[in-house]
Amino acid sequence: MPNQYAQSHFLNEDLSESLNAACESLNDQIHGDIDLIFAFVSGQTAEEFDRCMPRIKEKTRARVVLGCSCETAIGGAYELEHAAAISLWAAKLPDAEITPMHLTYQRSGGDAAIVGWPSTTDGIWDDNSSLLLLGEPFGFPIDVLLERFNEDRPGVRIAGGMASGAQVPGESRLLLNDQTYEEGVVAIRISGTPIRMLVSQGCRPIGEPMIITASERNIIQSLGGKKALNVVYDLFQTLPTSEQQLFQNGLHVGRVINEYQDKFEYGDFLIRNVIGIDKETKSISIGDFVRPGQTVQFHIRDSQSASFEFQQILSRTVAKRPFSAGILFTCNGRGTHLFPDPHHDATCVAGANNSADGSTAAKVPLAGFFAAGEIGPVGNLNFLHGFTASLVVFD
Repeated sequence: MPNQYAQSHFLNEDLSESLNAACESLNDQIHGDIDLIFAFVSGQTAEEFDRCMPRIKEKTRARVVLGCSCETAIGGAYELEHAAAISLWAAKLPDAEITPMHLTYQRSGGDAAIVGWPSTTDGIWDDNSSLLLLGEPFGFPIDVLLERFNEDRPGVRIAGGMASGAQVPGESRLLLNDQTYEEGVVAIRISGTPIRMLVSQGCRPIGEPMIITASERNIIQSLGGKKALNVVYDLFQTLPTSEQQLFQNGLHVGRVINEYQDKFEYGDFLIRNVIGIDKETKSISIGDFVRPGQTVQFHIRDSQSASFEFQQILSRTVAKRPFSAGILFTCNGRGTHLFPDPHHDATCVAGANNSADGSTAAKVPLAGFFAAGEIGPVGNLNFLHGFTASLVVFD
């Protein structure tokens, strides 16, 4: 039996009412048992989330339900900004193995560990296993989890997002089956069904790739034997006026993930912000650790480059084979904060299977949310990103 997908979203201040309608819609669309639901809720209090969201599992009889609170929910081709909304996404995955888990970070004395792993996750994971997760942004050290997987389980791809919209710890909410949580990570290990992960960091390169020749921790001291800040000044002078403005508004450094390439293109770089300069030492600081010998290139970001890169990545993906459904984790700094028109990322994904000759395919069932940190792979490693669209597609 083939996979089946469905999506439903409603805008309503009454969460109980919109939840009932969304669940009923999913039950009407999916023929047979539902294996997996993603649920995203915006514009509601933590108390309303706790009261209503656990009912999804009972109302849909889904095997696994995963969800979180957020600033903006995404449903279909719509990014429901500034609205009280619920967006549900459902899948019937007859061949998939799905293992749900709630992970927390615990400290005891001088030791700390991520706990909550099901016993079935011990040992070797299947080569096609993926981890999809939703996290609480204030207390859970997501970088620790990602580094552990990159070192101990190389090849396992991880995608997801950190819950958004909360201003202080304790306000975010996570959902796993019929339980809500205010801390940690809710996740599923999933295998046995084709999944692809796409990451669009929304930047374009300027200048040329360079080798770090001196550095310390996150400080780049020299590039190609020249003081790093002098390289920055020289590059600025070569740019047209329009790009100089973007350069001044926010400069980024792209670090090459796979050095064993003849040339570097979109998707080959891990993008990190330039967070400081030291005029005395003529060094620059970025939001990542670096070492001598690594290849980097400066990048800038604007709506045009972000749109171009995202659509290029989608086109290349569809050219290999169209996809049937998607879950989108896009930054809360995108949307109308970045693009001139609303619904940019959602519209691109929902209509991605449209043919180059203008023929129109059915819209992709899509759900997701504006995240306070997006997770996705670059190369063969998993990272936490900012200003990024991280997309999981199901074939």
